[in-house]
Amino acid sequence: MIQLAIFASGSGTNAERIMQHFQSHDAIRVALVLSNNSDAYVLQRAAKFNVPSVVFNRTALNHGDVLQTLKEHKIDFLVLAGFMWLVPADLVRAYEGRIVNIHPALLPKYGGKGMYGDHVHEAVVAAGEKQTGITIHRVNERYDEGAILFQASVEVLPEDTPAEVARKVHELEYRYYPEWIEKAVVSGLPS
Repeated sequence: MIQLAIFASGSGTNAERIMQHFQSHDAIRVALVLSNNSDAYVLQRAAKFNVPSVVFNRTALNHGDVLQTLKEHKIDFLVLAGFMWLVPADLVRAYEGRIVNIHPALLPKYGGKGMYGDHVHEAVVAAGEKQTGITIHRVNERYDEGAILFQASVEVLPEDTPAEVARKVHELEYRYYPEWIEKAVVSGLPS
């Protein structure tokens, strides 16, 4: 059984969709949820699916404690789902080619440090973009610069608010992220 770990910082709506998707999967399961926020609702979502969770701080992430936890849980693949911190180099090296993230824009536009969630949707509307979407990508040592695996777009209408753009983008995330995680797992594991 291939073991996934989900990193999330907030509500965890994408994490919940991922846990639902793999709940009855015969080869892949979500084995752990990790969060840098002890108040994150994703922890309650994990409990609902009987998935163990771990809360950590920046020191634990940057000094190998999180990597050790992943090894102890025999995690094969990492999924970022609303995780706001840069993944440190040692973790990227340990899971090279086996970490994916989803970004709420069509990268390379609106990516990088500080560009997440509503900040992205506000920037898209302010720039008068005609379309936006999602980018599913591999994770490297820089924000939102890993190899792109998949993009899907939606139209941004002149009357759309950032909240309406967010709603449209969330629909894409829920539809595509779990299936692309599955594809990435199959293609990212060593043979």
